Amino acid sequence: MREGWEIMHIYDICDKASSGIAQKDLDGKDGDFPIYGASGFIKNVDFYQRPNPYIGIVKDGSGVGRVNTYPSKSSLIGTMQYIIPKSGFELGFVSYALKSLDLKTYAMGAAIPHIYFKDYSKALIPVPPLSEQQEIVEELDLLNGIIEKKNEQLRELDNLAQATFYDMFGDPIENEKGWKIDKIGNVCVVERGGSPRPIDKYLTDAEDGVNWIKIGDAEEGSMYISSTKERIIKEGMKKSRYVQSGDFLLTNSMSFGKPYILKIDGCIHDGWLVLHDGDNVFEKIYLYYFLGSDALYSEFSRLAKGGVVNNLNSKMVREVNIAIPPIEIQKEFSRKINKIEAQKSLISQSIQETQTLLDATMDKYFG
Repeated sequence: MREGWEIMHIYDICDKASSGIAQKDLDGKDGDFPIYGASGFIKNVDFYQRPNPYIGIVKDGSGVGRVNTYPSKSSLIGTMQYIIPKSGFELGFVSYALKSLDLKTYAMGAAIPHIYFKDYSKALIPVPPLSEQQEIVEELDLLNGIIEKKNEQLRELDNLAQATFYDMFGDPIENEKGWKIDKIGNVCVVERGGSPRPIDKYLTDAEDGVNWIKIGDAEEGSMYISSTKERIIKEGMKKSRYVQSGDFLLTNSMSFGKPYILKIDGCIHDGWLVLHDGDNVFEKIYLYYFLGSDALYSEFSRLAKGGVVNNLNSKMVREVNIAIPPIEIQKEFSRKINKIEAQKSLISQSIQETQTLLDATMDKYFG
């Protein structure tokens, strides 16, 4: 233990407060004061609950346990918990202390997970004097700031890629450039995956088997699927389909209509549609940006409605119109996107390195 540091409970350094604001309470309440929910800013209203900066924790539902700081003269929706540092404790230090606990591990309830202050507030953390708390916050803020700037660079590169697509091909629905239009089913073979059977035995990397890609293997913001968490015995292939590296996939359930390009050799799949372009009229990267556009997502959303769970099926996708620009223009687009992806890869590697340093620094102070 460092000199001057103490071991304290979370309840020794902060108090909780409740919101009680429901979404319906915001109707007609327009003003200058922000109110936030689990997903971030909701709207400006004509009131606020907290006059000073504070910490907010998602206490119910999706994102449970997420910790953020919020500005003065603002409020939180009722699914979130106010956390107010006690006198002598730095706001940022308390926030980082709470983040170090990984609060989602305190969640209870299967359908709607929730956490309680009475449970996680009993956790013990090392607490330095106030002057050192401020120094720790500055160090951690610097590392988080670097990560945020690099994430902003990734967002700018994503925007550049989208702008390049629209500049070269125009709006996917309007087709103002006059490209040839055909139904996906006329130019691609669309196949549905299937749940493998049997599924009662999962394998380690050392055992002979087949990779099994699921919706959860897709990384948000990436056009590629490059890893999978599960493998299954070869007999499981009998009720599924085999896909290869380079195949084009489209989610048909959960977050339906999202495209990806496979970068794993030899997989079975579940929850996906596979598009095979036998005549090579499409570049995979062009397909990714065309089918991943907001306009096409709206079309997929319209088609997928109607069941207990919204799903796309192969028949629906076959009926969707797709623009077919000359393959050389598609290839030029792919070259431009590959250059952007190379820049993104370097930035992502730098983010991982900085995150590793941030994790080590957090562990140094709170581990």
